[in-house]
Amino acid sequence: MATKTINADMLARMFLAGAQNIEANKETINELNVFPVPDGDTGTNMSLTIMSAAKEVMGLPDRNMKDLAKAISSGSLRGARGNSGVILSQLLRGFTKAIREEQEIDTALLAAACQRARDTAYKAVMKPKEGTILTVASGIAEKAAQMAEETDDLEVFIPAVLAYAEEVLEKTPEMLPVLKEAGVVDSGGQGLIEVIKGAYAAFQGKEIDLQAIAPATGSAVTKINMQDTADIKFGYCTEFIILTEKEFTDEDEHAFKEYLSSIGDSIVCVADDDVVKVHVHTNDPGLAIQKALTFGQLSRMKIDNMREEHQEKLIRDAEKVAAQQAADDAKKEQEKKASEPRKAMGFITVSIGQGLNEIFNELGADYIIEGGQTMNPSTEDMLNAIDQVNADTIFILPNNKNIVLAANQAKALVKEKEIIVIPTKTVPQGITAIINFMPDADAAANEEAMLEAIQNVKTGQVTYAVRDTHVDDKEIHEGDIMGIGDKGILAVGTEVEETAKEMLALLVDEDSELISLYYGEEVSEEDAQKFTAEVEELYPDVDVDAHFGGQPIYYYVLAVE
Repeated sequence: MATKTINADMLARMFLAGAQNIEANKETINELNVFPVPDGDTGTNMSLTIMSAAKEVMGLPDRNMKDLAKAISSGSLRGARGNSGVILSQLLRGFTKAIREEQEIDTALLAAACQRARDTAYKAVMKPKEGTILTVASGIAEKAAQMAEETDDLEVFIPAVLAYAEEVLEKTPEMLPVLKEAGVVDSGGQGLIEVIKGAYAAFQGKEIDLQAIAPATGSAVTKINMQDTADIKFGYCTEFIILTEKEFTDEDEHAFKEYLSSIGDSIVCVADDDVVKVHVHTNDPGLAIQKALTFGQLSRMKIDNMREEHQEKLIRDAEKVAAQQAADDAKKEQEKKASEPRKAMGFITVSIGQGLNEIFNELGADYIIEGGQTMNPSTEDMLNAIDQVNADTIFILPNNKNIVLAANQAKALVKEKEIIVIPTKTVPQGITAIINFMPDADAAANEEAMLEAIQNVKTGQVTYAVRDTHVDDKEIHEGDIMGIGDKGILAVGTEVEETAKEMLALLVDEDSELISLYYGEEVSEEDAQKFTAEVEELYPDVDVDAHFGGQPIYYYVLAVE
């Protein structure tokens, strides 16, 4: 029998299943990223974005179409992270606008919703590129329009659209040379396919495990269980299976349990034909094993040090409490600032690493959002920061090309303050922008000055490759050191400093006046000083400054001006 409509309850199940499917496949999507840098990117960002909306949907008391549409749109917009997440949120926003006033969705409405999703996403991107998630969304809209004219049966419509979307995805390497060179399809497009696959599975009636999607709730404070390891009487959790070589009688079982009780507690001894499952907490696993060997061979032996595990748990819990305390302290500090007289202009910047954070604070940043290449902050993070900065005009420095869209999305959602996004794509650009701020000039003059200043900054970043790939005409192997410039990979080697110097040679020219080095958390001060001296010797006519950045993953971040 044909299925001609989808109601709100079915749409909710389909959406949640789509969210769950991309969450389950996010690492596979991450592996499609062209640059083999050690961070979670497309799959992680898309998953976090849609999961934000999924939690809103799970918390709905009544799943009518209007409330469902609002939850999906609002949740994804506020939770959007990275370019791929922002584009996904715009696709969902456009889709839900088309269906929010309806009670049921048929093929014609579904096609219209797909077209509105595509149009909304394209408008959100200043310079849309083909061969990306946008191309896949466009293919979906085109096929949906065609199928809506041919059938009113959703059981025919949906698989046809999904199949065509997969065909379009397979063609993305022909549209973007960088994908073809790396031998991958577009990761954002793959993410969108995973969402649709999950939704289609739910439409077909397949059971979906939604336990990973908890309803949106307030934050909870972690408490530490202060039990001392001395309270653990028996320290080793010991498990194994006995493959008995003779009959394991009731008397044998009783005697073996008695023996285990003499050397430990938490005893489980279950016999099933010629297999005996054993579990015991003891201070001498060898005694339990020796006794068991009298009954037969042993299999699947597992011994865990519970005291060590307990200590590790205490440390983890303490770290959570410390992080929560730090967050609470930061919140109190921001609230204190918010109560001060409102100023004309303020700054929000994205940064990660103790040294870089201190630099931005010294330069006058009002609020630092922890994040960057390793974790793109969400639109919600931006909105929370905007709430905390007590200024009429707020400049946002994203400092990463994958965060600019989220900053612009936050700007569009704020009405009571003027938000100006300076599209800084690297931390050095952000530092240059805030250095060029003129307190006595108006916002427009400052925006112009900062935009001009960042054009003169060339950035290089040194990190390691997490997988084999071929990109920018360079053969890259897992573990190689890469020097990444503003527009691609400039150098590949096996030594950090040598690769950095090879990259610098391509960044420094006769007009260069300053080289700034920011060394990361894995670089010692001694090594950084030695490298700085080598750079000074290589470029005697250029000023060289070195600073502790403390950033993760990137050994050095370099700026040439």
